[in-house]
Amino acid sequence: MRHTINLFLTLTAFWLLNSGHYSALMLSLGLGSIMLVLFIAHRMDVVDHESQPVHLSLKLPGYFLWLFKEIILANISVVKHIWLGNSSISPSLTTVKASQKTDIGKVIYANSITLTPGTVAVDLVDDKILVHSLLKENIRALEAGEMNRRVYQVEN
Repeated sequence: MRHTINLFLTLTAFWLLNSGHYSALMLSLGLGSIMLVLFIAHRMDVVDHESQPVHLSLKLPGYFLWLFKEIILANISVVKHIWLGNSSISPSLTTVKASQKTDIGKVIYANSITLTPGTVAVDLVDDKILVHSLLKENIRALEAGEMNRRVYQVEN
């Protein structure tokens, strides 16, 4: 029930912010469309703790700021190695361990790896992520575990 209420409030805020029309007719149509979406979501049985990860809300902004900094630094590194030419690039494919407990935590970790330039999460099976990297130093950074630790802290 908590997740349904959260979905209702989220959809209501989204509709009100995007609509800009606050007449009785428009508000009733908006409420009707929100109720239809809630009905369909319940029939599909998709309203749960993973579709509404409210517990992550407070910790995500700090993580996103850190991730944004890492994306900028990785962009600079990739551009530098492209300018230096093929001899400075050392592509590799390896598996890194994900210490997250939930599926959403593992997905956040894998997507964070992919968002960082020079690395791509190719596969995610159980607690292992297959990563392709443009540079071996990126793999060493992942194995050091800073990103893994930060995602683990976000999910807990």
